[in-house]
This record gives sequence, C-alpha cells and structure tokens, in this order.
Amino acid sequence: MSLNALNTATAGLQVTQAAIGLVSQNVANAGSAGYVKRVLTPVAQLGNSGVATGTITRTLDAVSLKQLRLETAGASYTGLTAKVQGQLDALYGTPGSSAALDGVMNGFTQALQGLTTDPTSAASRAAAVGAARTVATTISGIANGVQDLRSGLEAQLGADVASASTLLSQIAALNTKVVGATGNSSGDTSVAELLDQRDQAINTLSQYLDVQVSEQHDGSATLLTASGATLVDHGAAATLAFDGRGSLNAAVQYTTDPDTRGVGTVTATTPAGARIDLIATGAIRSGSIAAAVSLRDDTLVQAQRQLDDLAGGLSRAISDRPATGTAAAANGLTGFDIDLTGLQAGNAVTLGVRNAAGAGRNLILMPTNGAAPDPIDPRLTDDPTALVVPVDISGGPATFAGAIGAALGPGFTVSATPDGAAGSVRLLTDPATLALTGAAASVTVPTSAADTKTGSGQLALFVDGGNGNTVFTGSFEGGSHLTGLSQRLAVNPAVVADTSALVNYAGTTTSGDTARPQYLVDALTGRNLTFSAGSGIGGVSAPRSATVIGFAQSVIDARGAASAEAQQLDEGQGIALSSAQSRFGKESGVSVDEEMSKLIQLQTAYSANARVLTAARDMLDTLLRL
Repeated sequence: MSLNALNTATAGLQVTQAAIGLVSQNVANAGSAGYVKRVLTPVAQLGNSGVATGTITRTLDAVSLKQLRLETAGASYTGLTAKVQGQLDALYGTPGSSAALDGVMNGFTQALQGLTTDPTSAASRAAAVGAARTVATTISGIANGVQDLRSGLEAQLGADVASASTLLSQIAALNTKVVGATGNSSGDTSVAELLDQRDQAINTLSQYLDVQVSEQHDGSATLLTASGATLVDHGAAATLAFDGRGSLNAAVQYTTDPDTRGVGTVTATTPAGARIDLIATGAIRSGSIAAAVSLRDDTLVQAQRQLDDLAGGLSRAISDRPATGTAAAANGLTGFDIDLTGLQAGNAVTLGVRNAAGAGRNLILMPTNGAAPDPIDPRLTDDPTALVVPVDISGGPATFAGAIGAALGPGFTVSATPDGAAGSVRLLTDPATLALTGAAASVTVPTSAADTKTGSGQLALFVDGGNGNTVFTGSFEGGSHLTGLSQRLAVNPAVVADTSALVNYAGTTTSGDTARPQYLVDALTGRNLTFSAGSGIGGVSAPRSATVIGFAQSVIDARGAASAEAQQLDEGQGIALSSAQSRFGKESGVSVDEEMSKLIQLQTAYSANARVLTAARDMLDTLLRL
C-alpha cells in the first residue's frame, strides 16, 4: 500500500511541478506579442493509480484570431489611406490663407479687378502678371507634390511586397517545423512555440495583405488570397515580386496590358511556376499593399486630373470663345448652325443626340491635325460616356463641313451654313430616327503665344510651358495635352515681357481701355465652363459646369472632405482593431491574476503530495526499525 502511495505521490509531484513551470512561463510571457496561454492537461494512469504529465496545449480562440487578422488588415488600409489623404490635403494649403490655392486664386482675381479700375497703371499690370505667376507656380507645385506622393507609394509597394514575400517563406518553413515537431514528448513546449511563431508571422503578414488561413490535419497552415490563389501550401510558398518603376509622372498609369502599363504591379509565382498578377485579378483587397495601389492608381490620379482640369479651364476660360449652336431646319431635317471659325486641334465640338427610343448621349467631334491617336479614349475628354469621333481639320476652314460629314457618316447631313461663312457649319438629322439636341464648342482664339492682339478680349495668358510655351487648346496631337498640364502651366512670356498686353487687344486700343481687363475678370468669375467627369467633382458620371473660381473651390472642398472622411474611417477602424485585440487577449492571452490563482492551487497540491511522500517515508522508517 505504501509503495502505491509513494508512486502516486511521486507522479503527482512531477505533474504539479510541470504545471507550476507552465504557469511561470505564462506569467513571464504575459506581455510578449504573439504569445498564447498554455495549459497542461494531465492524463490518468491505468487503474486510476496515478497521473502522467499529458499534453501542453494553447488556449487559442480561432474565431477571435481570424477577426483580429481581418481588422489588422483593415487598420493598415485605413491608416495609410488617412496618412496620404492628409498629406494630399496639406498640399493645397490652409483654406483661406494667402498661400493656399483658394487664396492665390482670389488674389489673382483681385489683381485683375484692380486693373479694371486703372488700366494705365504699370504697377497694376505688373501686379496682375505677378498674381498669375503665383497661380501657375502654386498649381504646378501641388501637381508635383501629387506625383511625389505617387512615387513614394511606388517605393513603399516595393518594400511591402518584399517583406510579405519573406513572411510567406518563413510561414512555409514554420509549417515544416510544426509537422516535424508533432509527436514529441508530452511535456515538450516546442510545438506550441512554433505555432506561436507562425501565428505571429501570419498576423504581421495581415498588415500587408488580407489572407485566408486554413489549418490542415497535419498541423500545417494553408494561406490563400481573397480570390483563392494559394500563397502557402505545407512547406511551399509563393514568391511575391514588384516591378517598380521609380519616379512616376502624370502620364504613367496602371493597365492590365504589360506593354502600356507605366507603374509596377504585384505578381505571385507559385511553387509550380505559375505567375499571377495579384492586382489585375483583384486578389489583394485590404492591407497596406491594397491601400497603396488604390491611392497610387485612383485617388492620386483623380487628384492630378482635377488639377489638370483646373489648369486647362484657367487657360481656356481666358483664351477661348464659346460657340453655341442655333436651331436650323431644312427639307424636314432639323439641327443646328454653329460658328467654328478659328477652330483648332483639340477644340472639341459636343453634339447632344437622342435616338428613336429616347436614349440620349453626347457625341464629341475632336478636331485633329492628323497626329492624334485613333481611337481617342473618351475618359480623357469631358464626358467618359461620349462617343469620340476624330475629325481631321488640317485642310483649313473651307474643309470643316466635308471633314465633319465624312467623320459622322450616314444619318447626318453636314454643310457650310447658307451664308457661306468659312468655318460655319450646319448639322442636320432626321429627328424621327436621330435627333440633335444641342451643339457647343469652345474655340481658342489666339493661334500662338505671341498672338496677344487678337482683336478681342481673349488672350493666351496661361500657356503650356512644358511644350514650348504653346497655347493650350486641349489637343490630342501626340497624346493628350491635358494630362500633366498642371505641372507645365506657365504665364505667357510675351505678356511677362510686355504687360500692356493685358489691356492692348488691338493696334488701336487706347491705354485706358477696360474691355480686356473686364473680360478677364468675367472669364474667371462669370463664365461657366464644362469640366470633365473624370475629375470626380460633383459625380463621376457627368461633366461639371462651373466657373474657374467655382471649380477651384470645389476641388479644395472635395480634398478636405476626402481627408476628413479618411481620418474618420481610420479612427473607426482603430476602434474595431482595439476591440478585436481585447477579445483575442481575453480568450487567448495571459491573465496574471488567473495564473496566480492557479499557482496557489498548484502549491496546495504540491504540498499535499509532498506530505504523502513524507508519510510514506516515515512509515518505511518505522517498519525498518521493527
């Protein structure tokens, strides 16, 4: 009997000692990231004559862990988005300050208004030119900042993808170790430690991209992307790569066509050798990589488009005359007469059409000199839903009607207007099949930067400084001249050299004539222009009509609202992440109070077993003395 008691007490001491050691380990790692609480499960011996150490397991809540990884990826996404949106908003300056975009636009308007009161003042003319230069440098500075942000995200993508690829390799290696360590002695904690390391690696990976984790029967973990592509399978891992392009500019964007893609993409090469474009397939939907891609290819591209539209509107508001069609009819056909005199490449003519079913659409006639791409991407025009029809006008005004008629084809009757004016065109259709609902164009009056005496108020005050100080017309010759215009915007050197051009619009203009200064003010504050739907101002499906000053204010408001919204989303996601961490910590983390309570119980059990051993020893000593 004493021997049985001795054996039982000895086994009890061993189990209790192991449990006390595990409690000590839990307490020591209470603040360690990724450590999951361990518990010892004793095993009763045959015949209930004692206990064995049993197994060491982790108190892991799989549901809480999955939610933690989901919220971690979300927090990385919103965190980077809020950061970059804040940096973008800061580029525009503090609203209302003299150095902010709205401040310099208002300063320019006020300088022109001052010129209307005293056109003879050289100081007033110099102030107006100086204010114009401040506007140009401010807009170009913001646009350069936008491209700097895009280049920074391109570099960050390279670093994040490299880190994620390294983590995938580490997870695959840990899979192999976990499978090999399974079956070790019951008191060995190596498997639990390996599982902790693997979970921590997956948690870190979740900061970069969202993954789906599936535990396998052999203890390994399989990782998949949101679209189902395998990243880790047992001991094999995919390799992630990013073909970064360094410094970016407004002309380079992401496309699924490798030949036209101007920015880097993320690819995964599976162990079998298959290569998957994770951006093209939409495999990455959260985490810092997804956020960087969205910011680089959507948010900042749209911000650049807003600035380009502002630069184009600023230039053409001052240099263009509006051309609006007047109703016309002949031989049962109806349509419009429109004066296109002086039409230049890029001066789009927008026709509203409606078919017999009542469906309406814009049709854009895009004048070219024969060097524009065909087809022209409608997303680069004011209306991305329009049908863009290139029209070669290199033959001059006398050929406008014939060129337009040839481009439009059957269903349209195009001719010179009955008065025979060169450049004036009549467009007619059969309203029963295809009705014309409107016709409008914006015709650039100056033919060159040196053409300051146009005989009217129009003036090329702002020019395309990156293309030889040419007049901006919206041309597509050799590609869209609108793309990147905000970075190239400059004040006409001819006006800088001779500020009297702000007043003198013809050889006979008197020095005190206020016609041109007043025209410039009205062009900025009173003339509505059409700004592209691609800018996202007022909606992404329809062009925006506004004054240049109004559009500038809308851009500033949109940027501020986007930054505030991103900050709010990040704060909300931060709360969600904190809740997930708390929930996971409560279920799987170490509670020192709980461990201390368990330690007291174990100490009591240890003391009891020790007393049994003492009693058994005393009994044996007594028997031996008999």
